[in-house]
Amino acid sequence: MRVLHLGDAGEAADLAAFLSRLVHYDRAAAVRLQARGTTLAVFGRPPSFEVLAIRTARLAKPYESGLEVTLDVTVSAGELLESVDESAATAAVPGAVTGPPWAGVLPPRGGWRQEPGLPAPDAVRAMVAAAVTEFRSRTEELAPERRTRAELDRVGREIWSRPIGDTGLPVRAAHAAQSLGFLRPVPPAAPSAAQRVPSGESPLALYSSGAWLRLRTPFGSVAVRRAGLGALDISVR
Repeated sequence: MRVLHLGDAGEAADLAAFLSRLVHYDRAAAVRLQARGTTLAVFGRPPSFEVLAIRTARLAKPYESGLEVTLDVTVSAGELLESVDESAATAAVPGAVTGPPWAGVLPPRGGWRQEPGLPAPDAVRAMVAAAVTEFRSRTEELAPERRTRAELDRVGREIWSRPIGDTGLPVRAAHAAQSLGFLRPVPPAAPSAAQRVPSGESPLALYSSGAWLRLRTPFGSVAVRRAGLGALDISVR
């Protein structure tokens, strides 16, 4: 069995928390794992938000299993969560599963450039809170006969598709980041989170590469694809 040796118990706890949130939104959630050197990247797609969530973890040593020096596999999020041993800072890699369509379309590894116009973290969190309040208020005001799934989806699309500040990033990306625990403030006693932010940069930053936008926080990233994918009608990952 392939075993991932995480950097410490904190890394294991953060990974378990991320997987728990994914499973909360989808009990059958799958994640794609990529390990290169001492970095593990975990990709997931919570269906309620239609974005690609990315959580990285530091490994205690470069990944290696037999002659394999890299890992790239799609597995059950629930099975991976069950295998996480926080005290030992390890996780066993479950057997591969048939990947959902999104797992085959990931953001590029390089070529990212920072984009201007993103408001301060507190302002972004306030924008998400206001959007949640507006959605609840508008849907509660609907007459019972109009409170259909189609109407709720229409209201949701209108609110969550609004851009944040002067960027092309939709509010739903920040909502997903908040719901997944990525948008919380960085406490002073969280050096591992602070280390994920390049020196001198804001803890919240927006990057672009081709058709992709990526909201980066110390706790994880949310990626959105700006261009559609034709017949699949999937515009965000």
